[in-house]
Amino acid sequence: MTAAPLYNLVGVPEGGKAIFVSAKDGTKIRVAYWHDGERGTVLLLPGRTEYIEKYGRTVAKLIARNLNVVVIDWRGQGLSERVDGRQDRGYVESFKDYQQDIKAALDAPDIKALKEPMLLFSHSMGGCIGLRALVDGLEVKGAVFSSPMWGLSASAKDKLMLKVVNTIGRPIGVHKYLVPGTKPTFYAAVNPFEGNELTNDTEYYAMFQSHLAAQPDLGLGGPTIHWAVEAIKETGELMDAHVPDIPTLTFMGTQEIVVDGEAIKSRARTLPNGRFEIIEDGKHEVWMETPKIQTQVWDIMDEFIGQIL
Repeated sequence: MTAAPLYNLVGVPEGGKAIFVSAKDGTKIRVAYWHDGERGTVLLLPGRTEYIEKYGRTVAKLIARNLNVVVIDWRGQGLSERVDGRQDRGYVESFKDYQQDIKAALDAPDIKALKEPMLLFSHSMGGCIGLRALVDGLEVKGAVFSSPMWGLSASAKDKLMLKVVNTIGRPIGVHKYLVPGTKPTFYAAVNPFEGNELTNDTEYYAMFQSHLAAQPDLGLGGPTIHWAVEAIKETGELMDAHVPDIPTLTFMGTQEIVVDGEAIKSRARTLPNGRFEIIEDGKHEVWMETPKIQTQVWDIMDEFIGQIL
């Protein structure tokens, strides 16, 4: 465990510390935490392309609720170790590898010392990784899922084609090519607010852009073919996996187009002790939406947290 940078970007609250930890396979993972909360600790799992600092405002709201917060940079993104050192493409050898990142973070002495109980908060790809963690026995008192990636929006034909190309092309490195239609650029850095897939809030979108302009080393390009094949495999396995009987809360916006909304509905409604909330006019980032949507979402989360802690 060694000290790591935590950038002083727009929205990032004071008092945070960042460390590098080593996963079982030796991959270097950045973890940040904010302490002094007396109610418990939130383990926050970001989505694909994301980084710790993006969640600064969310962290600040949790701190205001007297909670500690731990946030992870997944392998291959943020300031964690990247495959081939590349920022233009997102790659993971196996989705199960992300579980090593969680374990390495939770095994760090500084994180172990944080007050229990622990709650799991996760967004998008983090929702897939978080659900797997619950299936594998992660001990938390409850879980909140924001627009979880429990399926990819692609046809059966396209999924089969990706699998075939991934297998046949691996010997010559084609599995590390970008998924057709995706780009090696950073989404918020090159796409205007108008028509974006993430949020209806101009201030949040401007924050995303300012982060990438100030620290482009945090950015990540599109997903590789192998990443997509592994994601399809993992989400398929998780659709019917046994989930512990703990309170869960799942959010999805009516304007969701980044991940498969029908898969979210199907899985959310089969979770034991689960609550499913559809947010009218919300896009993918329901925690980073307009003030009206934020009020609605946090009122629901406050009620949920209050019932657990």
